Amino acid sequence: MIKFNQISKIYPGGNIALKDIDFEIANGDFISIVGRSGAGKSTLLKLIIREDQPTEGTILIEGTDIAEIHPSDIPVLRRKIGVVFQDIKLLPSRTVFENVAYAMEVAGVPKVQIDVETPQFLGLVGLEDKAQSFPDELSGGEKQRVAIARALAHKPLLLLADEPTGNLDTINAWEILNLLMKINDMGTTVVLATHAKDLVDKVKKRVIVIEKGQIVSDVAHGKYKLAT
Repeated sequence: MIKFNQISKIYPGGNIALKDIDFEIANGDFISIVGRSGAGKSTLLKLIIREDQPTEGTILIEGTDIAEIHPSDIPVLRRKIGVVFQDIKLLPSRTVFENVAYAMEVAGVPKVQIDVETPQFLGLVGLEDKAQSFPDELSGGEKQRVAIARALAHKPLLLLADEPTGNLDTINAWEILNLLMKINDMGTTVVLATHAKDLVDKVKKRVIVIEKGQIVSDVAHGKYKLAT
């Protein structure tokens, strides 16, 4: 599905964010990408959605080098990828229903389809009873679940979650993790970037550890272990 081939990212001033990154993501994978703050996790995710471009190397998504995609086709690429951030960024003046529906509206989905599918996505994340609530009426965990529903609204092949539990308490963090695992069980590929050791250890699936921009460990069924 996705292949990183000798990817490096060097920012102005010589700051090396990523160096010689090589790995593949297969359809249906659940991958935890872990490391300390500043290790390069967020940079890696930005490269996947072409918010940024590598200094060296190639990234292939379904066989296409995304560096060669015309700027006008980037939205097409991004509709294949759902993204959930620690900074949730819900639209404060829109209801929960409208926040999720908006993701489909901008993709040109017909209104009749939006009206049918939006309640289904809210049901998936357990918020069908909050459809007419506004973001400021929700808890932190509920807001993040709305963000996940919104990310799923265009039925992506891949869901990227960048520190999705960073602002949540332990109970809500577990709920978000269980939801991500449920989504993966339904067939969506999930990439979780986090430094939350307890969450990663619970998943017991593939773990890639990044330290100082380099992969130091990649195990199929592992736990979060920092390099010594």
